[in-house]
Amino acid sequence: MLLTFEPVLDRIAEEIAGLTERGRPADYIPALASGDPGSFGMAVAELDGTVYGVGDWQRPFSTQSVTKVFTLALALARKGDALWDHVGREPSGNPFNSLVQLEYENGIPRNPFINAGALVVTDQLHRITGDASGVLLDFLRAESGNQDLDFDRDVAASETAHGDRNAALAHFMASYDNIANPVPTLLREYFRQCSVEASCADLALATGFLARHGVRADGSRLLTRSQAKQVNAVMMTCGTYDAAGDFAYRVGLPGKSGVGGGIIAVVPGRCTLCVWSPGLDERGNSVAGVTALDRFTTITGLSVF
Repeated sequence: MLLTFEPVLDRIAEEIAGLTERGRPADYIPALASGDPGSFGMAVAELDGTVYGVGDWQRPFSTQSVTKVFTLALALARKGDALWDHVGREPSGNPFNSLVQLEYENGIPRNPFINAGALVVTDQLHRITGDASGVLLDFLRAESGNQDLDFDRDVAASETAHGDRNAALAHFMASYDNIANPVPTLLREYFRQCSVEASCADLALATGFLARHGVRADGSRLLTRSQAKQVNAVMMTCGTYDAAGDFAYRVGLPGKSGVGGGIIAVVPGRCTLCVWSPGLDERGNSVAGVTALDRFTTITGLSVF
């Protein structure tokens, strides 16, 4: 039977409209604190680039940690398995900005999606390309087909002004020779990376290469099939901070969240999704976003399990 996504999205939007508890925006980044928890958007992109959406699905928002997936893929494509000498692949069990494990593990972050791991991946991409944030932005523009995607300079400035914890993480890893670039350079690239503004439609399209097993929208190959599997696997086990087990239990898809309220998810061989609502739970994941993805996999039966 042919699955039609429009009625599924409409049904989910109606259910989300009835949610009474939607969490709170990320107030530790002042530029994000004014987000409206009542906002909601959701998009589904098929392998051929056809996109379906509901709600605020074309409204740009701050992608934040969602971009870590794309930076990881770009670094892995260039560096191969040697990337894993600098960052692990295990769930952390600690908050995304924790310093605790780094000392025990000699400056090697647990995975690419906690802040320490993302800093290392950005550092490696910048060492190879000389322009990590620019390479990321070019990729997102190409895959989404939206040449207007850009950095939000106010958000980048806000994160820079309140980025002491990330600076501490970077300096600590540098003391273990796990950072190649000057820390101020790395932080500039990292904060620019996190400040990209994009819509659910943009991000659903940009994630499509992971559903196509590493093949980009133009038919060229970014990742080997094995590397695409690796990225999806790390998303499944580490993509929603220290709530990855609950996300796998409820949603059953590889996913990556950001404190701007966005979540991307992948149905390998079928489609990609992005949801957005800025109200977060205590672990930093969108309350309405996780609920919507839970309903999507329940209604459609599309899951990796």
